[in-house]
Amino acid sequence: MNTERIQCEFFLIRYVPDTVKNEFVNIGVVLRETGRPETARVQFTRDWSRVRCVDPEADTGMLEALENEVRDRLSQGVNETASMMKALEDTFSNMLQITEPKACLAESIPAEMDQLSRLYIETRRQREARRQSGRQAIVASMRRQFEAVGVWNVMRKRIQASMYTRPGDPLRIDCGYRPNGVIRMFHAVSLEGDLEAAKVLAFSAPQMVEGVMRVEKAMLELTAIVEPLRGLLGKDSEEILTNGAEQDRIDQYRFGVETMERSQIRVLTVSDLPRVAERAREELRV
Repeated sequence: MNTERIQCEFFLIRYVPDTVKNEFVNIGVVLRETGRPETARVQFTRDWSRVRCVDPEADTGMLEALENEVRDRLSQGVNETASMMKALEDTFSNMLQITEPKACLAESIPAEMDQLSRLYIETRRQREARRQSGRQAIVASMRRQFEAVGVWNVMRKRIQASMYTRPGDPLRIDCGYRPNGVIRMFHAVSLEGDLEAAKVLAFSAPQMVEGVMRVEKAMLELTAIVEPLRGLLGKDSEEILTNGAEQDRIDQYRFGVETMERSQIRVLTVSDLPRVAERAREELRV
């Protein structure tokens, strides 16, 4: 068995909202084998709570999208990581900075990336593996499943509904892709508590279907990913048994599902995601 470790170097990507105070949050890691820039990999945080603490107005959607931009540049053969990040620093007025490279020894690139991510960019909440809830948990499950089959990086993210409905529409669909003459879009909707998100999606869906046909000349298949009903009923089981809240949750869940289905939205649960991801892999030929 080969136990020889790989000589590597890594950089940290930092968000610096105020260069005078020099307060920063590590948001990403770039790792590569020493002397082999083509092996570079990038990983950003999945929890933006620390960024919001130092800058409540931070555009976390833009920062999340930046991960794909950095990955694309690396995949296009950008050899000098520091030069690439210098360009990004200039673009974002020094709100993004990259550290000097640090050496490390790795058993493998993926294993070392996981370790560096835990050390430098994960929050305490992530390290303690607290259970995510609501829409955040569904989005995380979607991303994990699409990443597992290798399609996440080629999918569209945070798709602006206003491109298909009307200017000013704030809705952004989580992700999607286009196989042939149909566009498949997926959006996480939590049916726990407030059902406003389900109603907003149902309201926008008919306009989006028309808009996609007008703009893209394609059919739209819009899918809402929700929690399984049993998952909601499994919470606070003691409370449910004592105050009769179980039927209320069932009625609320059904209302949310039926509201979306009446607007021709396909409703699936997170349990269906492996099948959805595999279909995406086949259609995108990844």
